[in-house]
Amino acid sequence: MDKLATLWVFVRKHKYLITLLIFVVIVGFLDENSIMRRLGYARDINNLNSEIEKYRKDYETNTRQLNELAVDSGAIEKIARERYLMKKPNEDIYVLDNDTLE
Repeated sequence: MDKLATLWVFVRKHKYLITLLIFVVIVGFLDENSIMRRLGYARDINNLNSEIEKYRKDYETNTRQLNELAVDSGAIEKIARERYLMKKPNEDIYVLDNDTLE
């Protein structure tokens, strides 16, 4: 009985601190909109925004290349030679591998 009385005195003396700690635990960790989840969502949003920027730059580059192809017929030949290693019948192609320099 003595332990229960001392516990009750402790609770009455520190009731605001105990209430505040319970509130912080609920809001910080247990709630659906907890701080931990919000930090995770913010990290996901930042990752998705960086991905959007990457795809936007790729789109701009591809649009510029498409416009070059529509205007200049030499650009088609350049892309065919560089990317697909196509050649004219009387040419030789030499492929240099720069990755072996390491």
